Parts: sequence; structure tokens; C-alpha cells
Amino acid sequence: MLRENKNDTGQLIQGTVEMLILKALARGPMHGYGVGEWIEQASHEVLKVEEGALYPALHRLELRGLLSAKWGASDNNRRAKFYQLTTEGRRRLEAESSRWARLSAAVAFVMQAS
Repeated sequence: MLRENKNDTGQLIQGTVEMLILKALARGPMHGYGVGEWIEQASHEVLKVEEGALYPALHRLELRGLLSAKWGASDNNRRAKFYQLTTEGRRRLEAESSRWARLSAAVAFVMQAS
């Protein structure tokens, strides 16, 4: 979800949420809520991943072998599932980062064209 201001929302390009999750988890293991919070903070509150998109994406990434998960206790001592990147997840993040750099540069060129 992309926010131009606190009241506006829009859709991200398909696959972007998964890339952002992989990037968040490159920092180390986190539970789902922490992943969403990190994305929002790192984007200076421009991006907010809603729970309805975040948790299904985490599950898809785990099923594809890009994340591993185990149950543990959160900072407030609640049961939470902690996710971390697998080796394949790190490879996918590198590939997606390169693809995103090319795509965003191409969009910028088009937007600057007269």
C-alpha cells in the first residue's frame, strides 16, 4: 500500500510487497508485525503493508522456501511466528533488488521524457 498522505492509499506493483518483506528480513529474524513496522518506518511512513497483504505474503514466501519460521515470544511476551531468510531467500532478494533498480530507472526515464 502506498500513501501519498496519511489519508490516501494506492496499490504497489505486484511482487513489491514480497521484495520489501525479503529486504526487512535481511536485517535478521522478525515476527510479522515487526516486518510491517520496519517497512513503514524505513519508507518514512509512505508505505504501509496491511495485515491482509502481509501475512499471506509471508506464508507464500515460506511455502516457496524463501523464508523459514519458528514460534517464539515477542517483546511483549506474546506467542509470535518469527521469520528469517533462507539462502534461497537471500538470492531472490539480490535478484529482485537488481530487477527493481532497472524497472524504477526505466519508469523515471519515461516520466522525465517530454
